[in-house]
Amino acid sequence: MTAEAPIAPAVSYGRLIPVTVHFDDLDALGLLHNARYPLMVERAWTDLWHAHGFRFEGDWVAAGDACNAVKELRIGYEAPVTRPGAYAVHLWLERLGTTGLTYGFRFCSADGAVTYAHGTRVLVRLDATTLRPTPWTEAFRAAGRELLRPAD
Repeated sequence: MTAEAPIAPAVSYGRLIPVTVHFDDLDALGLLHNARYPLMVERAWTDLWHAHGFRFEGDWVAAGDACNAVKELRIGYEAPVTRPGAYAVHLWLERLGTTGLTYGFRFCSADGAVTYAHGTRVLVRLDATTLRPTPWTEAFRAAGRELLRPAD
């Protein structure tokens, strides 16, 4: 018998990616350690981009759009995570530029109803040889457009 991956509930924009908080992710007070939130978000983004065929497998030149660097990270904490278990990360793009993007995220309950932390991160696509900004490919931009948050 094989276990099927849990189906993430629908959100009105972006994607809700299931994540798991383990006992060793908690700090001495029994709270999810503040440094684990960005790690969980990164893992969720990695899963999402892998599903679209974008990945790093050891060769930065071959990595293409996966060759990028963080320019800025902002995170705010709203409520403590106090136990291990199933949670989710809600991911979306705020901006998709020529060489950079800004994504938004919420670390939330598995159903997306409760927000524990939220933030944004700015990424810049890099040329693997020069480490200078270079444009995203059209394939990446097409996948990214599906994640853009609608204007309010």
